[in-house]
Amino acid sequence: MAYETEDHETQYCFPAINSSCIKGKRSRYEYSFMYVFFSLLSAWTVFLNLLVIISISHFKKLHTPTNLIILSLAVADLLVGLIVMPVDAIKLTETCWFFGDTLCDLFMIIMGLVLSTSICNLLLIAIDRYVAVCHPLLYPQKITTTKTLISICFCWVFSFVYNTVYLISFRYFESSQRTDTCYGKCYLIIDFSWTVVDVFISFLFPLTVIITLYLRIFYVAHQQVKVINSLMKGGKCVKEGSVRRKSESKAALTLGIIVTAYLLCFIPYYILSLTSSTITSSAAITFLIWTIYANSGMNPVVYALFYRWFKISVKHILTLKILKPASSLSDIFTDCS
Repeated sequence: MAYETEDHETQYCFPAINSSCIKGKRSRYEYSFMYVFFSLLSAWTVFLNLLVIISISHFKKLHTPTNLIILSLAVADLLVGLIVMPVDAIKLTETCWFFGDTLCDLFMIIMGLVLSTSICNLLLIAIDRYVAVCHPLLYPQKITTTKTLISICFCWVFSFVYNTVYLISFRYFESSQRTDTCYGKCYLIIDFSWTVVDVFISFLFPLTVIITLYLRIFYVAHQQVKVINSLMKGGKCVKEGSVRRKSESKAALTLGIIVTAYLLCFIPYYILSLTSSTITSSAAITFLIWTIYANSGMNPVVYALFYRWFKISVKHILTLKILKPASSLSDIFTDCS
């Protein structure tokens, strides 16, 4: 699809169109390496998050409010690997957008949707762990399956509406302010005021709430574990409730690692987006965006390292034991013991 002029140097995305963007140059080695790397990263992300989705969906014992949020996060991560990574990889490798303005808008909405929903899910995880660790007696009443499902649906709907409005604002800004656009690019550059609003809504607000809740969670969890350990060392009987609180604290730590990894990826991106006037053309921003994408494939690794039930459920899936009758009723927690 490239076009060479008489000097054999300049190439265009659409040579038949006068307003076509200039196509970047890549060697055959660069093309091969980039496509192989991005394909493997996409396949890794899809496969691992699919294991999480099947595990939580199939086994009845995993149908808890916390795991429903993890399921929602896995769906968002799956969409990153299934749609966002491949499309963005083609755009990055080819240095041109060959799919038209409509699909460009749709891609931008999907990309914004899954990233915004991920942040929202992390906020729900923080709230869930806060109630479980800090107010364990109120947890069954405050955090129910129905309330969790409503919260998850709200996250997805809000993220879709917000990113649609965000895109419409960009298109208006582009048509009224920019005159240097060319055909064959798919990018998103918003005026500074919208960028500030997006940073607050999509990052600063959830970041503040998440950090505040987790500081409280780890303080309370630390105090609870100290009490339980002192009772065990003293030879006293540890009640089931105390053991459960220790388990909740471990779960909070595991999910806290996931939240921390996400935030470490998002913080540099949003800081740089406030200081860069050409967001999508910045190599640093491109690197940070792909760091966020890659993080979607790391969450299942954290589950595998810290959740014994995930290891067991994956073994059931890969050995096709889930195809057996009544396999969904298996108590994988008992198997983990």
